[in-house]
Amino acid sequence: MPKDGPTVVLGLVTTKVPQLEDPAELLRRIGEASRYVPLENLALSPQCGFASGAAGNLITLDDQRRKLELVASTAQQVWG
Repeated sequence: MPKDGPTVVLGLVTTKVPQLEDPAELLRRIGEASRYVPLENLALSPQCGFASGAAGNLITLDDQRRKLELVASTAQQVWG
């Protein structure tokens, strides 16, 4: 992709289960993606919304908060 191309959003944090992803693994996968897309054109997000199924997901509000904090802290490490 060209340096001035669109932003590619990496949905690396699942909203389906409460277990947190390994921060080191998120950093590794962002680094891998940056081999193909300039880092400044990458972003990190959850895969989708927290209530994407008809009955929703069995994930508490606290779990959701922790997932979003993980996304924010990882993004802060990578992009400052």
